[in-house]
Amino acid sequence: MELVQNILLTVLVFFVIVSIHEWGHFYFAKRAGILVREFAIGFGPKLFSLKKGETRYTLRLIPAGGFVRMAGEDPELVEVQPGQTIAVRLEGNQVTKIYLDRLDERSNVIRGEVEAIDLEKTLKLSLNIEGDQDHYDVHPQAMMITKGKEVQIAPLDRQFGSKTVGQRALAIFAGPMMNFVLAFVLFAAYIQMAGVPIDPPQKVMVGEIIPDRPASKANLKVDDEIKTINGVEIGGDYNKMIELISSSPNVLMKWTVVREGQLINLEITPIPDPDSDSGDGKVGIAPKFPTRSASFTETFKFAGQAMKNMTINIFEGFKMLIFGQFALDDLGGPVRTAEMTSEIASRGIAQLTSWTAILSLYLGIFNLLPFPALDGSRLIFLGVEALRGRPVDPNRESMVHFIGFAMLMLLMIAVTYNDILRLVRG
Repeated sequence: MELVQNILLTVLVFFVIVSIHEWGHFYFAKRAGILVREFAIGFGPKLFSLKKGETRYTLRLIPAGGFVRMAGEDPELVEVQPGQTIAVRLEGNQVTKIYLDRLDERSNVIRGEVEAIDLEKTLKLSLNIEGDQDHYDVHPQAMMITKGKEVQIAPLDRQFGSKTVGQRALAIFAGPMMNFVLAFVLFAAYIQMAGVPIDPPQKVMVGEIIPDRPASKANLKVDDEIKTINGVEIGGDYNKMIELISSSPNVLMKWTVVREGQLINLEITPIPDPDSDSGDGKVGIAPKFPTRSASFTETFKFAGQAMKNMTINIFEGFKMLIFGQFALDDLGGPVRTAEMTSEIASRGIAQLTSWTAILSLYLGIFNLLPFPALDGSRLIFLGVEALRGRPVDPNRESMVHFIGFAMLMLLMIAVTYNDILRLVRG
């Protein structure tokens, strides 16, 4: 039952951070008057689809992000040429549906040969019907139907490219911005749940114990207060404890802890750090400091500090990646992220809230990187347009983004394959 709960929580975390990102794009695109054709969570084949208003909402198979498809970003309508035979349906003297195939099966329609058509600027259509030329106004939300699919036309003023540089930049930046807002709110919620450390700390307590390490084997318990090590009073000095342990690999140490009000004597022998070549002693514990409730002001202060510290850590990680200080095993794809999320979910809602804040912050920062296909590169192209006074050739920009997206997908496949191998090998 716990496994199922953790899987559901993992799915919920992914859904929330991706949805809030795409909602940012969606909301500010709609505010600018841009036609949003699709709001998608995931990539690949559709698992679920619902049309509401002008937008189709889809859930897709591959949980590696999402997208908001805006009119004018990609070729999306079959071009209707003069001389082509089509059928149209009228409502209130305006064309509301344009049929391009299976014309003989359509009822209550007008069939004719296209003489002139403009679905972007004038919204006018001229048909030759048995030698007579008739002129029609096209409704700005008219649907074009072909091969069983309906696509709404996009007049020029509803297309992404027709908006000002500022409006387009805001619609793009709004995705990462919403991730930053969500991260801040979640960090604040975590601080309200977990409290803030008492400063200065009066004691050091055991917050976590790694299985099969010296502390675990010596029967140290979570919530034990570490009183003395080799007769040295620890008090609230966590650094003193670390110094004593680090300097004593393979040396038997006598610990005194307070457990449920009683003094307990233990013998623990630190082992050399198995995760580095430093040789520092480790016993396999993480500390927990006594906390108190945070005030409203402190909540915002500590949430801001958490955002700042985690942002620095994320950029340090990017720096190591760029300079080749990361191996493939150090990178994690959707599988490892899901594995970590499930593991953290088992620790409780507070830890899961903090982890979700970190993932949201990471997603926002990652998307602002100036790499093709990411929001950051799209903002770069808009910056170039603002400086030049004219946009970059759309076909060239699309090709750059396509190549970038392909590279990101290849990287995701590689790290996912590596994650699966790691799980299989244990």
